[in-house]
Amino acid sequence: MSDLSLAMDEEWARQSVIDTALAMSGSGLSPGRSGNVSVRFDMDDISQVLITPTGMAYPDLLPGDIVPLSLDGEVLSGRRLPSSEWHFHCAIYRARPDIRAIVHTHSAYATALAVHEKGIPPFHYMVAVAGGADIRCAPYATFGTEELAAHALAALEGRKACLLGHHGQIACGPSLEKALELAEEVENLARHYVIACELGEPPLLAEDEMVRVIEKFKSYGKQLD
Repeated sequence: MSDLSLAMDEEWARQSVIDTALAMSGSGLSPGRSGNVSVRFDMDDISQVLITPTGMAYPDLLPGDIVPLSLDGEVLSGRRLPSSEWHFHCAIYRARPDIRAIVHTHSAYATALAVHEKGIPPFHYMVAVAGGADIRCAPYATFGTEELAAHALAALEGRKACLLGHHGQIACGPSLEKALELAEEVENLARHYVIACELGEPPLLAEDEMVRVIEKFKSYGKQLD
């Protein structure tokens, strides 16, 4: 691939991060400047992370404002500082090669559960969309710390999404589109669970049923070519 093609691909990836951040904010998943978005971008067999900068309003972002990081968190170029949550973005990419994009939001219902340090149990079969029988809530740690990154990694073991205690949610995927879609589904599940709890603690699906559902989700939504 030529240098020009690589440059064009990176420009497209940077714009995709901006478009995802705008969609995240515009949908109400993360109002204002809250939350952050990243994508893993490989160039010349070297992996880097393209992440939203700290403190900037999403409508003001240009591709040059997106911050390129090494997987260890080193800023590779540009004059912007990365999101304060770069620790958990980089930690997730280092540990999970299956994950190519991350969306972190402060969505209302997921955050409400996280404030109570509650995850989302198997009250509904769609919980399996995150990869397991539940969506865990990581213990609280100060934002922007390695401690929070370690808690997030543990909560994401065998999962594609988790809540962060007293904070919000993380959703991951093979693409920015899939990560954002999962963040929307986690928020929807959190909303349904909060509403269901108003009628009393809901009954949960059995473990063997969740195993069946998780297996079915491996081919869920896939079309034949």
